Amino acid sequence: MNSKHLHYSYRKKACIMHYSNRKKACVIVILSLLALFLPACGRNQAHHTVILAGSTSVQPYAEILAEEYAKETGLRVDVQGGGSSAGITAARSGTADFGMSSRHLAGDEMDLWSITIAKDGLAIVVHPSNPVDGLTLEQVRRTYTGEVVDWSEVGGNEGRIHLVSREAGSGTRSAFEELVMDGLQITPRSIVQDSNGSIRQIVGGDARAIGFISLGLVDQTVKGIALDGVEPLSEHVLDGTYDLYRPFLFVALSEPSGDAKEFIDYIMSAEGQGILENEGLISAAEVVE
Repeated sequence: MNSKHLHYSYRKKACIMHYSNRKKACVIVILSLLALFLPACGRNQAHHTVILAGSTSVQPYAEILAEEYAKETGLRVDVQGGGSSAGITAARSGTADFGMSSRHLAGDEMDLWSITIAKDGLAIVVHPSNPVDGLTLEQVRRTYTGEVVDWSEVGGNEGRIHLVSREAGSGTRSAFEELVMDGLQITPRSIVQDSNGSIRQIVGGDARAIGFISLGLVDQTVKGIALDGVEPLSEHVLDGTYDLYRPFLFVALSEPSGDAKEFIDYIMSAEGQGILENEGLISAAEVVE
């Protein structure tokens, strides 16, 4: 074979290989596109996502509900924190299907659709080694204004009180201010945390600390103290002897429909309410305002 024919043969093979490679590349691209779009085309309601955002007090309970609901229906519920005020804003803007709030709606928020999914007591907590087992509401108030600064002033061992509180905009803080502070300001020297879990962790590691958290989150790492002689227990909220409790709300721009409504229906069902009660909350139907 002369050089002319050899050169033509090489060019022919190169063209064939080039065409084959381009064909393979096209097939790969088409298959990739099909992999992306076919599931979306065949997606049904069971694979849509409901988005929740807001109160870090409500968040752990919403996550449990979301997990159980996904097991039964396949519907994904995405739960995010951020605080009650942030959740209400997310609901109004439509960036979340539901905002989660651990405080009552107020002022210009009242036009939003809302539902109380449960109620939660507010517990005053100290380190388990703290000999103080109870305080009066007035003592708690004076402690958080900064008037009472030493544990010996309220029956404890001598030592400076380390105050721990939630951040502004938190539903837990709003409830504490409404139920305890009576219009007075929390002293700025308090240690500010962005979740109930963080407060529990700090109080559980500091023998001089005091904080306030969701009653449903009290565990062996902290001690919930009596208030005016009444232990912080769900049954005492129910019988009306313990007054520190707040609502857990789901908030939306308008009355929910579709997947969002089905999820709310599940939460308000006997099964959903049973899950919340098992986690230490109080059924929405059990406390009469």
